[in-house]
Amino acid sequence: MLEPKKLKHRKHHRRRGAFSGVAQRGHMLAFGSVGLKVISNGEVTARQLEAARRAMTHSVQRGGKIWVRVFPHTPVTKKPAEVPMGSGKGAPEYFAAAVKAGTILFEMDGITEAVAREALRLAGHKIPMKTKIVTRITR
Repeated sequence: MLEPKKLKHRKHHRRRGAFSGVAQRGHMLAFGSVGLKVISNGEVTARQLEAARRAMTHSVQRGGKIWVRVFPHTPVTKKPAEVPMGSGKGAPEYFAAAVKAGTILFEMDGITEAVAREALRLAGHKIPMKTKIVTRITR
């Protein structure tokens, strides 16, 4: 699963205010010809990204090229169950990435558009936000 090799601080603020608005960068296809775009704001965990990536890879039978455009940098902490309030912040539980509406999560190339669309559709089911499949405009 994706997680940072090294952190300056073990526990971070979650930047929950970053969940509003639309993406200013990372909102256009840069590498592949077909991509999966998030159309609602939220948080994607490393487990969800890995599940989506594995679904895509399995669907295309290891063909083509896949780019993962987001990385889960932010550690999310949780306190154990039935622990009283106080005594500090909980231990880091998992890593997540805050994504805004319009962010491209995955891109694909090197396979037919129909196969790529099916793979991205399967990946979209693993992501906890509304997604849509976008293609590069060819003239």
